[in-house]
Amino acid sequence: MKLSTRIALSVAAVVPLMVMASGALLLRLVTGDLRAQQDARLHDRAAAVAEDARRLLRVTATGRPPAVEQARQRSLFASGLDIGIRLTGPEGTASGGPQPDPAVRLPARAPVPVTVRGAGESWRVLSDPVKVPRQHVRGTLWLLAPDTASRTQLSLVRRRVIATALLAAPVSGLLAWAVAARAARPLRLLQRRTSGLDPRATATRLEHTPTRIAEVDDLAATLRTVLARYDEQAARTAEALETARSFSAAASHELRTPLMSMQTNLEVLAEHPDLGQRDREEAVRDLRREHARLLGLLVMLRELGRGDLVEADAFGPVEVADVIDTSAEDLRRRHPGARIGVRTEQSPRVHGWEPGLRTVVDNLLGNALVHGRTGEQPARVEVVLRASGRPGAAEAVLTVDDHGPGIPAQLRGSVFERFRRGPDSPGSGLGLTLVAQQVALHRGRIRVLERPGGSGTRIEVRLPALSGPGAATTATLPLRRDWMAAAARSYAGPQSGSHDFHKDGS
Repeated sequence: MKLSTRIALSVAAVVPLMVMASGALLLRLVTGDLRAQQDARLHDRAAAVAEDARRLLRVTATGRPPAVEQARQRSLFASGLDIGIRLTGPEGTASGGPQPDPAVRLPARAPVPVTVRGAGESWRVLSDPVKVPRQHVRGTLWLLAPDTASRTQLSLVRRRVIATALLAAPVSGLLAWAVAARAARPLRLLQRRTSGLDPRATATRLEHTPTRIAEVDDLAATLRTVLARYDEQAARTAEALETARSFSAAASHELRTPLMSMQTNLEVLAEHPDLGQRDREEAVRDLRREHARLLGLLVMLRELGRGDLVEADAFGPVEVADVIDTSAEDLRRRHPGARIGVRTEQSPRVHGWEPGLRTVVDNLLGNALVHGRTGEQPARVEVVLRASGRPGAAEAVLTVDDHGPGIPAQLRGSVFERFRRGPDSPGSGLGLTLVAQQVALHRGRIRVLERPGGSGTRIEVRLPALSGPGAATTATLPLRRDWMAAAARSYAGPQSGSHDFHKDGS
């Protein structure tokens, strides 16, 4: 059933009920008004005939001739006009005008008019005591008015209310249908525009012109939001599939070499049981090294896939200083001889993904330990965290310095590429790629520089910081996240060594 038809039927049902309720109230008010008028007339007649009633009682009490008594009765009944009068005294009862049936009992005292019913009729009755002081005569005067005029008028009002209610049902229904049909026209237009939209088959989306009808515009906005979220989820599903394919391709490509090497060493050990102790130990060392490389590669690929698939609701306020302290403490336990210095000049907070920020710090410190040593000297790493910028554009600046041989300027742009490894690197070639990915997710910047004051490398990371303790921001992720599928060189120029992932949106 159409909305306009529902509204018309509802109005057609409600309006007569409202008319009937209003009519009932009107009847009650009219009844009160008519009775008030009738009661006022009774009071007026009672005041007018009171003296004639006393005279009649005085005449009957003194025993005057019947002619005088009859004259007083005529005077009494004439002053009552169309009102029924009944006067009861010691000598009997005199009555005139319209009267109820004698069997109807009248109230002995009714200073305020009351309704008396009998023989199918109703009367308004006013009772007033009458006294003759000198003769010490008392009597009761009743004034009676038939209620027929009130009943007639009320019946007329009742019939008109019923007729109005019966007429109001179809008229109000038709008017409501016309108004509702016109009001629902924008909704019908929206329904026609959306009925042909199939997000699975076409890229066409809802084009809506504001109608200044809040409900219709809100519904259109909701539909557009739903379609946009469908597109977003479809894109994320496609990205997830591409990430899975890339993970499979990268794993199969990168695992082939260590697996072949492990197979060769295993065949040597199996086919030469009499192999010398030195050669056997060397083969076992190679197996362990390749095994560790396999585990590290799988862990790195998993983390790279997590970064490509993380959602915005995983982000929240993070204390960067706490992440650095935790990572440095774990690294000191694993490498007791390493010297890792941490200095926090300020403690900025960022809106970020804590596991991702931990990945950044872990890989920067691990890379500095592996590549930041000279000769047999223990590796030395300096970590500094500070705040930079002005309110509203503040940044958390993290620098990691090592004391290694450094990275030539012409190679600094390629260190973030996938599987880029140094000639004697034991890693998988994905550590700095993970760092670059997480910096991109957090809309930050990363640079490879020379360490000030000597040889070595400085890696500087800048992340947008929250402006205050209670500040919050909306997480916005890059539109492009394909670090599993594409090399990192597409995100920055190869010569600058500076990667600004915030500005290019990727």
